[in-house]
Amino acid sequence: MKHQNVTLPRNEIKYAHSLYLNGQIQEAIDYIKTLNDKFPNQPLLFNLIGACYKSLNRLDGAVKMFSIAVSLNPKYSEAYFNLACVYQDLSQNNSAIENYKKAIEINPNYPEAHNNLGNVLRASENYKASIESFEWAIAYKHDFAEAYNNLGGALNDFGKTEDAIQSFEKAISIDPNYSKAIFNLALAQKDLGNIKMWIQLVEKTLELEPLLSEAHLELSRAKKYEKTDPHIKEIHELIKRKELTLSDRINFNFVLAKIYEDTEDKEKQFKHLNEANKLRKEESGYYFERDVNLFAKIKEAFKAPPKQLDKLNLISNSIRPIFVLGMPRSGTSLVHQILSNHNKVYGAGELNKIYKYAIPYLKKIKDNKNHKIPSDDIKSIRNQYLDYLSSLGVNEKIIVDKMPLNFRFIGFIVAAFPEAKIVHMNRDPMATCWSIYKNFFPGNAYSYNQEDTASYFKLYQDLMQFWNNKYPTSIFDFCYEDLTINQEFETRKLLDYCELPWDKNCLDFHKNNTAMRTTSSIQVKQKMYTGSSEDWKKFADHLEPLIKGLN
Repeated sequence: MKHQNVTLPRNEIKYAHSLYLNGQIQEAIDYIKTLNDKFPNQPLLFNLIGACYKSLNRLDGAVKMFSIAVSLNPKYSEAYFNLACVYQDLSQNNSAIENYKKAIEINPNYPEAHNNLGNVLRASENYKASIESFEWAIAYKHDFAEAYNNLGGALNDFGKTEDAIQSFEKAISIDPNYSKAIFNLALAQKDLGNIKMWIQLVEKTLELEPLLSEAHLELSRAKKYEKTDPHIKEIHELIKRKELTLSDRINFNFVLAKIYEDTEDKEKQFKHLNEANKLRKEESGYYFERDVNLFAKIKEAFKAPPKQLDKLNLISNSIRPIFVLGMPRSGTSLVHQILSNHNKVYGAGELNKIYKYAIPYLKKIKDNKNHKIPSDDIKSIRNQYLDYLSSLGVNEKIIVDKMPLNFRFIGFIVAAFPEAKIVHMNRDPMATCWSIYKNFFPGNAYSYNQEDTASYFKLYQDLMQFWNNKYPTSIFDFCYEDLTINQEFETRKLLDYCELPWDKNCLDFHKNNTAMRTTSSIQVKQKMYTGSSEDWKKFADHLEPLIKGLN
């Protein structure tokens, strides 16, 4: 099939395009097919019909049409771009990246392709490359507000929150009503603890998008409600709207739960909290056996633990990680802020890298009766992780990773990082589980049900006992309640374990300007307070499944 140079009638192409733009998609397809009969093997026609199929969400057909277009004309950058967009919709990120790069290779001055490539790279957690792509998009199109907003998101993901704020602000300066950038700026200000700015920006977002449930949820987190607050009536009216998505209903139920907690109406509080979590469980399709199987696989993999890498034989790397882990809501954010306020330490927040690097090896083990993890695999995890830490470009050589669920991968951490420190946070089980169930987490699907939350906590306890038996000298157990009662004494113990000299700034952790992208981001910007582990007792009558599950 070869492309012949034929001049297509401009008026007929214009008519086909107008049908497409007016939403008359099937009519456009039928008309383009008649043109294809008269003018076969024309890339433009296959590109047009591919766009029509994409509009109808017939994505496999769209891939086929765009692929034909580029096979007929290998220099057709727009068709490569369109093909990449469809692969992006199909979550086939590698194919999307490949085709965006082809479009850019043919036409470097293609800001939309650079921008979309940045989005796919960001979704693949290749933040450094995604930042570069967004910067190219902006270089070719200086008023590209969307690219500035996306650049801000990538910078924030990469731990560069101050730079992200500048990028969000630039997007807003180009388009003052760009609600998405305003909301993203609000979240970045929240992460830095700038509460007043956070609230103002969320309110500005709602002026532009009154139905944005995520913004209402953020506003509820910032407020202490009185019974006369007009926001209460507004939320009740919004939640009745028929056009709400499932996510909207979840968000609005969490807002109402917060409202009735503040106004001390426990019956209504739990009515909406339980409904929000029930809907979230439906949305996620979660089943508890999934985690049972994962934990069983981890324990099976480490029945015969891999040998710890020998410090003396490792390539010298001056970076030393500190892993702060445990259940969510156990105090990992607080300890992160304490440590990262030390003059020798950088706080990297919650990194998903250990999970990303370890999971492929667990999958390999599933089909292999020899469960011994090769030392080369352990070295690969080490090298990938340290390469990522190096890419952060920070001066400090001691870096804190406070991903709580890294407790699942302690065996990998011990084997791969003999120089690392592991701080395991302990907190009262009821306090931990109540806080998990009460707060909105984007992940942690076990938290959508009280029985599941209790059962997961017991899985966690069992796995931690397994790790402590395997590695009795490698894990530092640190008690949240003890820290809140005896701050300086416990902080000194923590620093001694981490082999860090005393730094009084660690006591002023609330002054730490490190961004925290967690549920605790506001709490850890405040001074230490005691008694939070007793809060669940006020709601004991509504927590019977949790209490029973935890015995």
